[in-house]
Amino acid sequence: MNNIERVGLVIKPHAPKIEQILKELTAYFKRRNIACVLEEVAARKLRRNPYVRREEVPGQVDLLVVLGGDGTLLSIAHLAALKNVPVMGVNLGSLGFLTEVPLEEMYLTLDSYLSGNEAIISPRRMLEASVKEKVYYCLNDVVINKGALARMIQFTIWSDDEEIATLKADGLIISTPTGSTAYSLSAGGPIIQPYIPAVLISPICPHALSFRPMVLSNDAKIKVRLLTPGEEVYLTIDGQRGNSLVKDDVVVVKRAPVELKLISSPKRCYFDLLHDKLGWG
Repeated sequence: MNNIERVGLVIKPHAPKIEQILKELTAYFKRRNIACVLEEVAARKLRRNPYVRREEVPGQVDLLVVLGGDGTLLSIAHLAALKNVPVMGVNLGSLGFLTEVPLEEMYLTLDSYLSGNEAIISPRRMLEASVKEKVYYCLNDVVINKGALARMIQFTIWSDDEEIATLKADGLIISTPTGSTAYSLSAGGPIIQPYIPAVLISPICPHALSFRPMVLSNDAKIKVRLLTPGEEVYLTIDGQRGNSLVKDDVVVVKRAPVELKLISSPKRCYFDLLHDKLGWG
């Protein structure tokens, strides 16, 4: 049995019926003598005090439950990974590859995990991206792309100091296997099972149509140098964080020293998830 004393609750504030779901979930944990640590918006929904800031929740709990969608989970996944706290994402929308537990299976999944079922924990590899002495950790992808009014940008890509290509494109996506079903998939990249030790490079609307998505070793150290001056170019981490880039900035991406423990439903496998989310017949 997993020894869980404190569970953190992070929510999407405008999710349907979120107040009722929170009330029932906190009652569930109270019956099991598990204290709930609420982020601010969750505490307000229940009119409770005290609360903590979202970014502080992972450091105070043994388990994190995210109620919402993938964006909500991505906002805190890197912090949970750094604290080695398992995360269960409960999907309250329609499309979610990370918040993969349906609401109707939430208590079944919690019962299974709390009883000690470690088989439903899916370790997810993460990436570390560094630029200008800043370091970011990401679960899905590192994206370099142009602003809305900018022209096509040019950059050079290396893997372990070996040049891959100098490319003109709208941008570049470097993703984990977990992130292969996110932005990379929209850019024509392949779907990679989460446990495969790989990193995926997908160009966004490349000028040279022969440059296609590439799958590299998970141990590869990827460097991207921006060559284009005077354009709006941004580095975005998991669609949540990042900063602007200028000519000659170098983004270095490699395997992160941490992984995320993602809890999945005991009733589903990865291909069930693809079937449901992508509408495969």
